Amino acid sequence: MRVALFTETFLPKIDGIVTVVCLLLDHLTKRGIETVIVAPKMGVEKYKETPVIGVPGVRLPLYPELRVGPPTWRTYRCIKDFKPDVAHYIHPVLIGVPGMMMARRLQVPTVASFHLDLARLVHHFKLGFLEPVTDALTRTVFNAADYSLAPSNLILKDMQKVGVKRVGLWKRGVDAEKFNPRYRSAEMREHLSDGHPDDTLLLYVGRLSTEKQIDKLKHVLEAVPGTRLALVEHFEGTPTKFVGYLTGEPLAQAYASADMFVFPSSMETFGLVVVEAMAAGLPVVSSRVGGVRDVVREGVTGYTFDVGDVPALIEGVRQIAVSRERITEMGRAARQFAETQSWDAMMDEVIDLYRELIEKKRTVSVSSRETA
Repeated sequence: MRVALFTETFLPKIDGIVTVVCLLLDHLTKRGIETVIVAPKMGVEKYKETPVIGVPGVRLPLYPELRVGPPTWRTYRCIKDFKPDVAHYIHPVLIGVPGMMMARRLQVPTVASFHLDLARLVHHFKLGFLEPVTDALTRTVFNAADYSLAPSNLILKDMQKVGVKRVGLWKRGVDAEKFNPRYRSAEMREHLSDGHPDDTLLLYVGRLSTEKQIDKLKHVLEAVPGTRLALVEHFEGTPTKFVGYLTGEPLAQAYASADMFVFPSSMETFGLVVVEAMAAGLPVVSSRVGGVRDVVREGVTGYTFDVGDVPALIEGVRQIAVSRERITEMGRAARQFAETQSWDAMMDEVIDLYRELIEKKRTVSVSSRETA
């Protein structure tokens, strides 16, 4: 099997979408499936075994980490030479939509997966009048694919609500070996707590942008005595540690060395960091966004709250921070759940979908020839 992927963002940029794309490529390679990926031209020409077909573009003024531009005639020739059996589009926009036209011309079955909640994004930036436009775009683009995939039950229902017809669930998993309580480190905890390891240590991992609503965590630090926060931003006048950018084992140590994970974001399609924190043995206090309700069990592995509900956020932290025994008990339950969320199982379901679409396309082609 040959799979062509199209994505609007890729390495060297790091975010949740890029993480899922890389994990998918890794799994396809492990299963002996040949891959190629079409992505913004950012200096990466190959990812492990996968060639990268770079699409030239211009930097966005408000998002300089990313280059945007449509595929070229060279892109089409490269895809045609690759002879894909199926094409997978990671939230098709400027690269993906023309890529879907290429697949149509090459008579290749298509899968489109949802990764960016544009409707909630415009609502967050008080551009709600654009929501009918984003809904129409979502409906049109995803219905143009042979099948669509949603990352959570919340997004699945939203897609069906706006009129996407052929859509299923592609849940997110976690590497429970990479994110593991065994990485707990006294030295890392000393660092994260800014020299106060006996305090209750809250952790946030993720981008620092307005929709993440990190400012809400200030209220927790003020309302719950003995709590400290570690994240990649400094809150002047509060017990917050500026950690910086972490990857690999230091990131695993950061997760495992905290006491609970706090996630006040106003929008997510899933929220990979939540399951990573749970795998590291952390109870979670999170807003009810993306896939959070699919993975957090109230009062057992954490607490959830409506977006912007600061009193509920504070109460969730308070409920867990009541004792060291409570933190340990809920952290153990979070770890047990995370161990059931294998990436291999999630990715194999996608491969099964590829096979199903390929077989369906072949059957239709044979029927058409026989009819002719």
